[in-house]
Amino acid sequence: MADNLRALFSSNDPSAFDVAEAFTDRNSQWAVVAAALEEHLRRVAGGAFDVEDLEAPRTNVIVFHGVGGVGKSTLLRKIEATLTAAEHRPEQWGAPTWTERVLPIRIDLSRAASTGSDFERVILTIRLALAGALDRTTVSFDVALRNYWEHTHPGEPLDEYVRRSGLAGRFANLLPGQLQAGVGEVAAALALPGLVGSAAGQLTGALVSALRERQERARALAGAARTAALLEATPDLEALSYYPHLLAWDLNQVPAKKRITPVVLLDTFEDTADRHRDFERLLQRLVWLMPNVFFVIGGRSRLPWADPALHGQLDWTGPTAWPGLATAPTSLTVPQPRAAGSGARQFLIGDLSPEDCETHLARRLVHDGEPLIAADIRAAITARSHGLPLHLDLAVSRFLEIRRTGRTPTAADFDCTFPALLARTLSDLTPEERHLLRSVALLDAFDLDLATRTAGFPQQAPARRLVERPLVTEDPYALWPYHLHRAIRSAVQEDEHSDDRWTDADWHQAATRALAALGDQWTKAAGLAPSRMLLVACLRQGLRLARDHRLTGLGWLIEAAFVYTDDSVWEPLTPPTAATGAPDTPADAVAELLTAIARRQREHRRRTADRLTAVLDTGLLPAELTEMALYYRAKAHKDLSQNDAARTGMQQVADAEGRLAVKARRALANLARLAGDFPTALAAVPTLGWKGRHHRVLGDIHWSHADTAAAITAFEAGRAEAEQHGAAGERAMMQVRLALAVSFADPDRAADELALAHQLLDGLDQRSNTLLAQVVALIKDAGASDRDVAARAESLRTDIEAAGLPFLHRFVEFALAFHHAVRGEDQDLAATIGRLRTLTATGDFAYFTDIAHFMAGLPLPAPSTVRWIRSEDDVRFAWRGLVQARQEYLLAGH
Repeated sequence: MADNLRALFSSNDPSAFDVAEAFTDRNSQWAVVAAALEEHLRRVAGGAFDVEDLEAPRTNVIVFHGVGGVGKSTLLRKIEATLTAAEHRPEQWGAPTWTERVLPIRIDLSRAASTGSDFERVILTIRLALAGALDRTTVSFDVALRNYWEHTHPGEPLDEYVRRSGLAGRFANLLPGQLQAGVGEVAAALALPGLVGSAAGQLTGALVSALRERQERARALAGAARTAALLEATPDLEALSYYPHLLAWDLNQVPAKKRITPVVLLDTFEDTADRHRDFERLLQRLVWLMPNVFFVIGGRSRLPWADPALHGQLDWTGPTAWPGLATAPTSLTVPQPRAAGSGARQFLIGDLSPEDCETHLARRLVHDGEPLIAADIRAAITARSHGLPLHLDLAVSRFLEIRRTGRTPTAADFDCTFPALLARTLSDLTPEERHLLRSVALLDAFDLDLATRTAGFPQQAPARRLVERPLVTEDPYALWPYHLHRAIRSAVQEDEHSDDRWTDADWHQAATRALAALGDQWTKAAGLAPSRMLLVACLRQGLRLARDHRLTGLGWLIEAAFVYTDDSVWEPLTPPTAATGAPDTPADAVAELLTAIARRQREHRRRTADRLTAVLDTGLLPAELTEMALYYRAKAHKDLSQNDAARTGMQQVADAEGRLAVKARRALANLARLAGDFPTALAAVPTLGWKGRHHRVLGDIHWSHADTAAAITAFEAGRAEAEQHGAAGERAMMQVRLALAVSFADPDRAADELALAHQLLDGLDQRSNTLLAQVVALIKDAGASDRDVAARAESLRTDIEAAGLPFLHRFVEFALAFHHAVRGEDQDLAATIGRLRTLTATGDFAYFTDIAHFMAGLPLPAPSTVRWIRSEDDVRFAWRGLVQARQEYLLAGH
């Protein structure tokens, strides 16, 4: 309602729009409360329930915890309203199934003093609510309360205190009268009418004496077994915290037809925190001593009462005492009603979904039945909020504030965070935790070690405390299990108002520590058991940190870049907040280099070449990575069939004798093969070794000569070598080429090899090899009349063009030439040879045109410039033999 009133008073014309409460989602939380309350009512009504049993485990409490602003107080207020009257229940909440009377009592603990003295307020609030609901005395408790009051507040009437403390309500005036009536009932029952107007101490003394003498009337009046001991105790705050036991007993004596079950909602429980848990201890006694009362607690942190480590700090601790609170609080979602019966009593409240954010904003302000906040603004607010309800409410206030100036709000006005959100978050953090919060805001995800080192702390204890707070989400299955709530992370990073906000130098120092910590984690792990997942995760975070904070000591990032590219897997590395404009620091240049290399699997190779040229032109790359940019630009030129530029680039890298020199020499050997100079390519193989992928080069030479057996042997050896080195990308490439060699000679085996190739390619982002595998499928099906090879080839041409890999067009035509030669389709073959001749006019892949003639047994139109490693007649005979073998295979009915 406070938000509604703020909106109402934000304009001189409140009739211009309607301010409505927009309560969304939380139906799962209500379902849990409803199911747990129904279970509680059944248990209390059962014959085995004993209100004086102080040893039985307690299940009369349910806890909702979550980050500040996630909607805990709103949820508790809505539960209170729902339990008060059915018409206040949200439409999406189902009707409760119980018929018993319940009394909701919501208590805001945010005004409670850390000394615990305001425990009186909690007790009086509950008793005041019962004063109106029961319209009768609670004799045992009332006598004890009056005795406490006259000893602790001598000369101060209770009704005056109620008015002064802000507890007054429509039933406040009933309480003093009921307390006096309770005294009268005791005096009459004890046949001591002269005590009616006497001091509470005299009455208490008489009652205690009567109980000791086992007078039946006294026992019937105050029959709780521990009444006498409680009344004899010094009436101080400590004794008051045990009086709820008497109130629970009194409530249990109410006749069944008039009985009512209080539902006490304790809001903002985090404000009870103090060094020695004094106030929390008193509240825990309240919950434990009133097992017939149902409690709903809302706070920022989970309730740790089931933690055995608190033994001695609180009266009842451990999972035996509080079985429902021992449930692991890692889930972000509240279970459905059936889960409540399992004993779970503690739940983390998650953020609103984008759909619920939209609903909230659309309903919040309405004009003529239409949302006052435009759709584009609602979308901008939703994106910025990350589902945090507090952000939505602050955005609505900002909308009205802008509107009040006479300007129409725009979506750009809401691309911001709110200081109030951060202030709410920081309010209950220690200085160490505030420092840690800002430190981990630099990280997408973290563990205790990473957080501690980024903060520059010598021990992990502060990080362990921070991750237990709901503003940090845990995914136990992630590489780094913790991450900061995104809305809070944005607010921390953009903070310009907090008294202890960081300077640019503070952020730079923390980013330097974070980068070093990431590098140490990766380096140590790589020395034990290399992890591709850790490598990529460290690169993603490290590149963003180095780029965003202009870090100069790139160190481990250079080595990690080489390891990343070695395996040809190509997971995306684009940092979450991409830089705009040309790189202007070495970190910018490295980030752009690796992003361009990785994205070449999803971009046209022309775009890749242009991006790498732009990075090289900045002159910002370290020398080792300049070599990398030259190498991958040359690869892009090769894929674009710009082989002269490719040769120039590869020769430059080879001459530098750097880390990529061997790979550049392999590329030069491949370029020689593409030009039809097979002897030069073959001569380079012995110098390449594993790093130069010698088996791949050799296999490509052999299958080009139709020596499929030798090619299969080479590719199998290359695949085995890749497996030995744990190189998943190279293994997949070798498998595609193995399937290529097999597809000409053994279509049946080729199907199995292709299936394995697709399995190995899955998730590797090797676009060119994925498309080559589709070419292999055409070759495998060549000659078959029912495989629609020509139509599939046409579709494949479109995909190749979109990928910017024109060299693969030659492979498609090569596959079609084999298909038409097998089928004896002379005209189609002539057309295919014509297209091949055009595609190989530069001289590269010209041997494909020669092979197409060999397949069909056709003479070459002119002397060939191709230099084979065997005689041309041998190559012609081998290719013609593969065609004839396929014809025989098809005639056999395969």
